[in-house]
Formats: sequence, C-alpha cells, structure tokens
Amino acid sequence: MLRNICRYQRQFGQVIWPFSFPQGHHGPSVSTHIQKAKYSSALTERKKFYENVSISQGEGGVFEINLDKRKLKTPGGKLFTVPNEALAIAVATEWDVQKDTLKFYTMHLTTLCNTALDNPTQRTEEQIISAALKFLDTDTICYRVEEPPGLVELQRNEWDPVMNWIEQRYNVVIGSSSNIMGPQIPEETKDTFRQHLNSYNFWALTGLEYVITQLKSLVLSFGLIDRHLSVEQAVLLSRLEEEFQIQHWGNVESAHDYDMYELRARTAAGAMFVYLSSESTAVKRKILQD
Repeated sequence: MLRNICRYQRQFGQVIWPFSFPQGHHGPSVSTHIQKAKYSSALTERKKFYENVSISQGEGGVFEINLDKRKLKTPGGKLFTVPNEALAIAVATEWDVQKDTLKFYTMHLTTLCNTALDNPTQRTEEQIISAALKFLDTDTICYRVEEPPGLVELQRNEWDPVMNWIEQRYNVVIGSSSNIMGPQIPEETKDTFRQHLNSYNFWALTGLEYVITQLKSLVLSFGLIDRHLSVEQAVLLSRLEEEFQIQHWGNVESAHDYDMYELRARTAAGAMFVYLSSESTAVKRKILQD
C-alpha cells in the first residue's frame, strides 16, 4: 500500500505544510493567533493534494516524509523530521491510507510528531514529567465508589489486580479511596515514578503524556506501556463506571461505539509513539510487523 516507502530519495522539490493558507492569503497578522490557529481543531479535513508518499533520510540521520516530491512541514513551519525509520514508516502510512479527503483527526502519530517538533508550549522534559505525575493524585482507578454494590464489586475485581501489579512492579504504595480527596500518595512513590519517567526521551514523554491524558490514569498508562495491559483492556478499565451504567441503563449505541473506537485509536497511537520513539531498532521492526 505504501508506494516507494522504503526507497530513499535524494532529490526533492518544494516543502509543503498541509495546514497552510491558500496561495495569496496570508492569514492572521498576529503571530500568537496564528500559532493557536495552527494547533486548533477547526481544520479537520482537506482535499487530498498528493498521489505518492515516501520517506527519505536527511542530514543527521533523521527521516523525512515526502508527499510526491514535496517535503512535509510542521504547523510551526519546521521541516517534518522523525528520529528513526520505523516512526517515519508509521507516519507515512497515515498519509498513504487517506482517501480523497485528508482526515487530520485520524492522523494521531502525525499530530504527536508535530507536537514534539514544534513544542508549541515550549515545555521541558521535567515539565512534562511533572504534568504526568499530577494525574496520579486524581488517577481513575484510585477513586472508588461506596455504592451501588455491583459497581463496588466491579471496581474491586477489575482495578485491584492492576493496582497490585503496579505496586509490586515498581515497589511503591499507591492505594485507593472512596473519599472525594482521594488517597494520599507517598512522596516516595512519586519519586520512584519520576525517576522512571526520566528514563524516557522528550519524544517518548510526549507520547506517554498523551496516553495518560486519554486514559486519565497514570497507573493504566504504565500498565499499557509495560505491556501488562492491552489497548482494549486499558480503555475498558478507564471507562469502567460508564460501561457499568450503560449495561444497566442503556445507551445510544452508535455514539457509544464511536467514542470507544476513537479512544482506542488515540490510546493505541500514543502507545505506538512511545515504543517507536524509545525502543531499539529490532523492537520497532517487530512492532510494525505485528
């Protein structure tokens, strides 16, 4: 499906950013407004403007995405480059499978790369780690209900094994609580997780924070990234109370299914982004083959 994807091309023409303004239109005059507009969700589709997708290796060993003979750029105007071939193939595949209309809201890996490259909020690795650790204080599976009994039992049966796993895996104490303030997380636990997160590079941290945001749980995200949980399991556990209510009261089936599949897609993309940004070449190739 991906035409010429592994053929390294040496000669390319103009550079293109798929979110750019039409020719002759310069867009907003205020730079801050332009920056926000580029990263807004207003532009979700565009007519497809290319036939072939390929990758090429640029200076410094980075990889570029080529749409016909034009190099892709980020919303911030930088040349779109990724650190390795495996991630380049994954991103290029997102572009290659688009039909007559580009659906940018389905291109999660591209979006994550843009975020890592442009870093629109100019955050450091330490700031990303701190933001990720804040989710521990409000972690989905740390908050338990006191009723109804069926949900109490469901949370205990489904969440406790994951909590036991992460506490043993990282030798930490987290706990759970039905109090609105949640459990008191020991500082030693946060320090352990901070040390672990420091082992990831900036790109991998960008993907990991994205996963945590989707699941609203650092615990479930670690379970997914450590391959203790599948994407389907992690998503279902993050929506346990909602799924319980749906089983009892029903739902609008099409809307529920769409939300579920969207969350799975975003979570899977985030996890793949972490793997492809931090693993060895051999592991990356295995992930893509799987």
